[in-house]
Amino acid sequence: MNIRARVARAGDVGARKSAGVATGPGVLPAEAARLLTSLDEAGAYAMPDPLTEDGLLVRRGGDGISVGSGRFAQAAARVLAASDLAAWDPGGTRLTISAAGRARLRRQQAPAGMAYLAQHHDLTVVQGGGSEPALRNASENPLAWMVRRRGGDGTPLIDAASFEAGERLRRDMTTAAMLPRMGTDFGAPRIDDGGARDPAAAADHVIAARQRVRGALDAVGSDLSGLLIDLCGFLKGLERIEAERRWPARSAKVVARIALGRLAEHYGLEREATGPERGRMRLWRA
Repeated sequence: MNIRARVARAGDVGARKSAGVATGPGVLPAEAARLLTSLDEAGAYAMPDPLTEDGLLVRRGGDGISVGSGRFAQAAARVLAASDLAAWDPGGTRLTISAAGRARLRRQQAPAGMAYLAQHHDLTVVQGGGSEPALRNASENPLAWMVRRRGGDGTPLIDAASFEAGERLRRDMTTAAMLPRMGTDFGAPRIDDGGARDPAAAADHVIAARQRVRGALDAVGSDLSGLLIDLCGFLKGLERIEAERRWPARSAKVVARIALGRLAEHYGLEREATGPERGRMRLWRA
């Protein structure tokens, strides 16, 4: 190794130490780890602090509204950039998390023994009607794809309210045991130790979930309820729905947005908060 390479390497190690970094392989300093977690929030980015020379501001939010999310040292940003966990834009004004950074966080948050499975899959815990929660790959969810996919005007295919409405319907269908199971449910109630399930023996929360699903589908209407069952319940993609129903190309996207919008209205979900600008002042008097 020549002298110039040794100097560059020593400078990188010095930057890591100045940020409180353990210089072992694969180890991030505490401040760099906190910065990486902050950048993983929706719409988060870091920018140089105009008030300090070596400071960094983290902002998060979207739709033209951003809020502060903390201050960090620029040495932490240099560590993340050197590890390909974050990257600056061409102008050097915004630092955002990279795909490798998100994969690292998924490994850290994964259950024991499933770190590298979580790296390649967006695993989420789903509490169904059974006694134990199950893991689901959220990357296979067409709703997650639609809320991340942006159209020509830069807006997502569905807004946050429609996404939450579809996820709520999915959770209720899972709790209501209305979706097919991969394997045997040994905890399901049986009649005379065998045969089909006894509907009367279902738990109260299962019956309540079935009532919520029935009410939501009735509110949406019979013309759109089948689409929501395929999209939110069976996780069928838009292209598959179009092929099965013999619809024109890209028509399922439009119908799905209408159906999810009706579902969000039924659940009382709004894209933006509404109400008076200020609340009326109230005083407690004796």
